[in-house]
Amino acid sequence: MAPEEKTESPEHAEHPEHSEGGRYTAKGKEFTRDTRYIQTRITADGSDGFPVEAGRYRLVAARACPWANRAIIVRRLLGLEDAISLGTPGPTHDARSWTFDLDPDGKDPVLGIERLQQAYFARDPEYPRGITVPALVDTTTGAVVTNDFAQMTLDLSSEWTEHHREGAPDLYPEGLREEIDAVNDRVFREVNNGVYRCGFAGSQEAYDTAYARLWESLDWLEDRLSGQRYLVGDAITEADVRLFTTLVRFDAVYHGHFKCNRNKLSEMPALWGYARDLFQTPGFGDTIDFAQIKEHYYVVHTDINPTQIVPQGPDLAGWMTAHGRDQLGGRPFGGGTAPGPVREGERVAAGHSPLP
Repeated sequence: MAPEEKTESPEHAEHPEHSEGGRYTAKGKEFTRDTRYIQTRITADGSDGFPVEAGRYRLVAARACPWANRAIIVRRLLGLEDAISLGTPGPTHDARSWTFDLDPDGKDPVLGIERLQQAYFARDPEYPRGITVPALVDTTTGAVVTNDFAQMTLDLSSEWTEHHREGAPDLYPEGLREEIDAVNDRVFREVNNGVYRCGFAGSQEAYDTAYARLWESLDWLEDRLSGQRYLVGDAITEADVRLFTTLVRFDAVYHGHFKCNRNKLSEMPALWGYARDLFQTPGFGDTIDFAQIKEHYYVVHTDINPTQIVPQGPDLAGWMTAHGRDQLGGRPFGGGTAPGPVREGERVAAGHSPLP
């Protein structure tokens, strides 16, 4: 059987719902995320066989996906555009793979492939897990090196320093790493993944438990951010990047689509101000494509939105209103500087964002 025709895998045996396009819930069960990723790393010393090398690797990251959005933000903040090229699949996918339907002829212009699945099978023709973004692909072989999104952004900060732009911020400062790791752990479990546990719950009990855990942690974050501008320290760190990609999707998607509806983000003063502060910071809001975000969730998840109707709202104008967070002190980039303008060819489409 050709790789593209495979329909069964160990991952699908554990999560049979994932073998069906649009199905993400399992009746009577809570949602569990498969977190077994390709853990190969690209490092300065090349210890895993993949040394840092400008121009060799391509970041494949759909703007719709919060996990991929992290990598897009970090790449831009650190100024790695010349070192690592960017491929952006379209906002929707089927049970097989993300596709490059936004590119001419439906092919990634560098990798020459129609489906990201092809890069995974170039790595392992029997690759058994989900075809996920972000993925770093070796352009010399066309094979995925890693899709370990959590380690990926940390390595962009610590292993690619030779290629950072002048004035790049330190997103993972040595003296704050223990606190950043602790905050990231809770944010991942209860917020980043917590919204999915609400949305893909297969029973009332699973949903109720996930909902309570989500809002307990959002209330904790609201309290934490009431007295400080950023999550850890007085400048933007990896922790802020990871929380932001969930917050920016909250009112547009998670509040209604995933039933995380105790209240809107815009009704939580500290979190709403914090999210707007980051959105208006170069490197954050200029990576956000609200049209793609909404199309992804409302079209792909047919088990919880069978009509595939994409809502018109919410009004995005609020993202550009004054936030007043600068009164709490801190400097967005620490001792560094803001990134320059978004590169030609990487700008969010006109009308897909409240940014001019």
